[in-house]
Amino acid sequence: MRPLLLLLLGVTLGAEPAADRKVVLGLVDTCAQAPKTYDADGFKPDGTVHAIFYDALPWKGKPTRVFAWIGLPAQRTGKVPGIVVVHGGGGTAYKEWVQKWNAQGFAAISIAVEGQTDVDEKKEAKGRPVWARHAFSGPARDGTFADTKLPLKEQWMYHALADTMLANSLLRSLPEVDATKIGVMGISWGGVITSTIIGLDERFAFGIPTYGCGHLFDAENHWGKALHDNEGYKQVWDGMNYAERVKMPVLWLSWPQDAHFPLGCQAEHYRQTPGPRMISLVTKMGHSHPAGWNPPDSYAFAKSIVETGKPWGSSPSATTKDGHAIAVFHSAKPLTKAVLVSTTDKGFTGTRKWVETPAAAASGGGGTTASAPLPTGTTAWYINAYAGNLTLTSDYQEIK
Repeated sequence: MRPLLLLLLGVTLGAEPAADRKVVLGLVDTCAQAPKTYDADGFKPDGTVHAIFYDALPWKGKPTRVFAWIGLPAQRTGKVPGIVVVHGGGGTAYKEWVQKWNAQGFAAISIAVEGQTDVDEKKEAKGRPVWARHAFSGPARDGTFADTKLPLKEQWMYHALADTMLANSLLRSLPEVDATKIGVMGISWGGVITSTIIGLDERFAFGIPTYGCGHLFDAENHWGKALHDNEGYKQVWDGMNYAERVKMPVLWLSWPQDAHFPLGCQAEHYRQTPGPRMISLVTKMGHSHPAGWNPPDSYAFAKSIVETGKPWGSSPSATTKDGHAIAVFHSAKPLTKAVLVSTTDKGFTGTRKWVETPAAAASGGGGTTASAPLPTGTTAWYINAYAGNLTLTSDYQEIK
């Protein structure tokens, strides 16, 4: 009887993640209607950008709202594309981020996913601002998915995903916005949200997970330590669970020395997504909100999608042969040079030393092939090809 009991118990326990994933997949329908909006009193508009609250899902039986900055391009003809942008840890809704996208011709909404406004209470926590919470706050993030023992609909990630989907529905409802050309971009924790939501909300035309990704349970840093035994994360919230549903074009934007998100985890994630992908590993990018939104790469990628329906560049293959790294690039823009980025170190990618060496590039067969000899003892590499100040990266390669 005991083996049968254990088997039945295993079936029951195994069924819970599947049921939870079904609920998460149903969030798109739950959030399909544009939420009611409210003017955010006390927040001064800046040109076409203004602060709002919008209704979100209830939490513990209480209504919640999301604080956001939203704006349209000052100069526009006809309907414009749009983007939802999601902050990282210690961040909030950013008016500046909206303005940057507006300047590129996009409607934009920057949302605060932890029940906060952008009012700094002048109480720094670990060097970060403490943002004032508002009267209709939902849950705040509890560490690194530390709340996965709670009922699903009380967990922070459930609400963060819903808030992002509702922002999409809100943008789609605006008569000035082309509902078929709305993307999503998130930085750091916002990148984690983005890397999951691209497998859930098929209404998005493109995604730009910046730094953040899935498959973090075996990361060789604090993510792996926190998530190695966290079944709630691994079975429900990890974007890898929904990666095969990602049909939209995605830009995976990061840099080799990121202290938070390993290149190997990012690669595990994007290799499971069947849609068009572009990778940009920007040398010396840094990790912050401005470091994430200042490079030209996200804007160039988004424009290529809304104008042509596909990324301006891609790298369909990367291989090692006879001691050389070889990568093929396809680009709608002229490629000006190529560089091998490699390391002979082991362990967490963010603490390895990365060395750049010139790569030879030759055009032919409808693409550009770049190659370079691998330094002795190379443990990992990729090749960057450049179109002016834009970075086009091959798939990340580990040498076992």
